[in-house]
Amino acid sequence: MDTDAKRLSQERFGKYAASYVTSRTHSGGPDLERIVELVGEKPDWEALDIATGAGHTALAVAPHVAHVMVTDLTEEMLATAREFLASQGAQNVDFQLADAEELPFTDASFDLVTCRIAPHHFPRPERFVSEVARVLRPGGLFLLQDQVVPEDESAAAYITVFERRRDPSHVRALSEPEWRRLLVGAGLVIETVDDFEKHLSLLKWVNDQGGSAGELVDLRGMLLQAPAAVREWWRPSDVDGPEAAFFNHHSLFGARKPG
Repeated sequence: MDTDAKRLSQERFGKYAASYVTSRTHSGGPDLERIVELVGEKPDWEALDIATGAGHTALAVAPHVAHVMVTDLTEEMLATAREFLASQGAQNVDFQLADAEELPFTDASFDLVTCRIAPHHFPRPERFVSEVARVLRPGGLFLLQDQVVPEDESAAAYITVFERRRDPSHVRALSEPEWRRLLVGAGLVIETVDDFEKHLSLLKWVNDQGGSAGELVDLRGMLLQAPAAVREWWRPSDVDGPEAAFFNHHSLFGARKPG
């Protein structure tokens, strides 16, 4: 199952890589600004950006550290990030294909590891967190951001089905308490947790993944028919109209490796 999920991610992200360069969700916002704030000025730090997508997080962090190793599982996505970062004048970056759950780096290689809006595609998030803890140097900082789901299991399951209808490479978003347990279980100390909401246009969200008219109808129907706990989470608006939209929730964790 892990291999199938990763192959599907490679196919999807390879096909739609270019859309992530202009994606508002990924290209900026207060969440990305907060990451830069948490990093601060660290001119001697070696950084690793996992599952970089179009490279927005790496671009934001690069001016504040010595060097960023930019990684992704998908060749086309990594090529898109390379082109985008070059167009923005980033020079202290290198690029390497890498599986987030089997990082090709030696122990204690990095002072900073970032991963933003990607782990919901990882089949084994516990393995991912363990690998991050391994490659972090003592005292190193892990900044993890991803969308999160409610603790209510039925509401979380409904959201997972909704997400997979739009993007079959979506595995599962975790709840905030689940992430806390994984981080602490890997021996990391959680220092900060910031919560963000992202307001998504249903039409653009579907179109960014090449969605069909039928998929749009199905997803609109799921917004309309959502259980109360899910509606409270999403707060959908204009569901029957052209401006249909909803919110998803993100958590940004700052966790330190002791030492």
